[in-house]
Amino acid sequence: MKLINKIFFAAVTVGTLSVTSCNNILKEEPKTVFSTEYFKTPEGFESGIVTLYSTMRYLYGPEGAVSISVNGTDEWTYAEQPRNGAGGTADHLTLGNYTLDAANGGILTPWNRSFNAINMANMLLSFAEETGMAESMLNEKRAEIHFLRGLYYMNLVAQFGAVPLDLGSGELMFNDKPFQGFNRENLAELLVKNYNLIIEDFQYATQFLAERRPNNAFRLSKSAAYHMLAKAYIHRGYSNAAQPSDFENAYLAAKELIDNRSQYGTELQTYYEDIHAAGNDYNSEILFSIERVVGNFNANEVSDPTSISGSKGIDAHNDFCGDYTSVRSPRLSSSTRPTATRAVPYGRPIRRFCPTPYTYFTAFANKREDSRYDGSFRRVYMATENAGDFVAGEDTAFVLVNSDYERDSLYALNKPYRAIPPSEYYFISGSVDASLTANFYPSLSKYEDPGNIQPNNSATRPFPVAKLAETYLLAAEAAMQTNRLTEARDYINVLKRRAANRKNLDGATILTNYEVLRVVNANTITLDYILDERTRELCGESMRWPDLAVRKKLVERVRAYNTDGAGNIQDHHMLRPIPRSQLDNVSDPNPSRFQNPGY
Repeated sequence: MKLINKIFFAAVTVGTLSVTSCNNILKEEPKTVFSTEYFKTPEGFESGIVTLYSTMRYLYGPEGAVSISVNGTDEWTYAEQPRNGAGGTADHLTLGNYTLDAANGGILTPWNRSFNAINMANMLLSFAEETGMAESMLNEKRAEIHFLRGLYYMNLVAQFGAVPLDLGSGELMFNDKPFQGFNRENLAELLVKNYNLIIEDFQYATQFLAERRPNNAFRLSKSAAYHMLAKAYIHRGYSNAAQPSDFENAYLAAKELIDNRSQYGTELQTYYEDIHAAGNDYNSEILFSIERVVGNFNANEVSDPTSISGSKGIDAHNDFCGDYTSVRSPRLSSSTRPTATRAVPYGRPIRRFCPTPYTYFTAFANKREDSRYDGSFRRVYMATENAGDFVAGEDTAFVLVNSDYERDSLYALNKPYRAIPPSEYYFISGSVDASLTANFYPSLSKYEDPGNIQPNNSATRPFPVAKLAETYLLAAEAAMQTNRLTEARDYINVLKRRAANRKNLDGATILTNYEVLRVVNANTITLDYILDERTRELCGESMRWPDLAVRKKLVERVRAYNTDGAGNIQDHHMLRPIPRSQLDNVSDPNPSRFQNPGY
């Protein structure tokens, strides 16, 4: 079933590390006040699991969640409007240029919400036997809880380093009382425990989750568990808690899923462009998404769909959107703006995050044979209002082209629309066309929501977290790290073969394109190559910052590719600061000793 049930959350203190009580999971007024006894009933137990799923909405899709996962990387920098947040400063700006401090609002939500959910998970696991449910059913329910707890912890560790397992009542024990301690000491030992727990949680999930996920819902299944298990081993393999077998185990977990795709109900889409196509949200390639119900803000727990905040609404479809409303057509001298009116297909141009030159010119250098650029970024804009000779919804207003030559060729053919090459993109070429506002650039199209009611609204599509294509990349990376270079090349070539496919091409042309893209020499497979391939396959998908940080490549690649972050970034920025509000609530004479170095 789709996870749309509203949970009137228990009036108990669940999941805080500070003196404050739990933030409301839902803001609806409860009709009944529950105690923890409710969660010992089958109904309450299931409600608690749904809450674990639901709380993930804070971490995937809202603007702050997007910012901490993509901003200030080799792929993305902040654009013109880095909004102020809870920290009282331009939180996106300081995340992007590495002047952030412990008050940055972007780090508060994952910290606060994740520990609330972890405490809930600990409670449910401790109460499971008291529900009276059959053991076979309980095993699958427990597997969902273990998976979600593992994911909450894995995200926290990637951002903050070692984090507490003891929330006030003992390690992995449910705490229902205010707690002003902070069990973050002996960090090396704690990090080992963190990764052991994460891996054990995902291992349990691979054993007891359903074999396949439902066709039209993102209830967890073994495919997502094997994927995250491989990812957890890779994360640990680069960490100070690394075990000699980590990359081997990552290889085996990813290979299990890839080799048994039909058993686990997953397969790559034939065309890259179809993975994120609206209406295809439940396709076989997506292993797990954070559920939203299309068009239903009430079910998605969004009270104000026009608000941009730290709530559960999706802002990602607008965060990457350049200011298409200011583009003039058809020539530089014209003042006509046929897209001056915002339109649902293109979203709200709030201009938070912008691709770096690396993304456009290096990762996506080959835009002809490789379909993944066109499958990730919007090129064509139709008129959104009647302006000059343009008719709304019928005429092309402007197109993004790959070169000045392509622009000039179109103009030579007297095309009536404007063609905009990279030399006119802001932040891509370094020069700004005076006829554009200072914020037009290729906009990520993966999260567009053409079924939305208003262009300013939150999106209501499920938000992908795990895809089979990434499993291939994890397998390739693990193979590379275990000296299986031929296997690494072969896994990457599967994705290259798919990238050569376009719906308007004949088979011979597709094969020719593949020969251009194909990796021939396995020795070219390095970690940097895999990171480049991750950009081509996963660009903008809320994982780049932790991708770089856990692999200890963040500082190197930001300095090489992101001029906004290069001047300030230091080694200590591979971890976020522990939020100031957390340390302010710790009853310790020297709370700064719990802070990450450098902050």
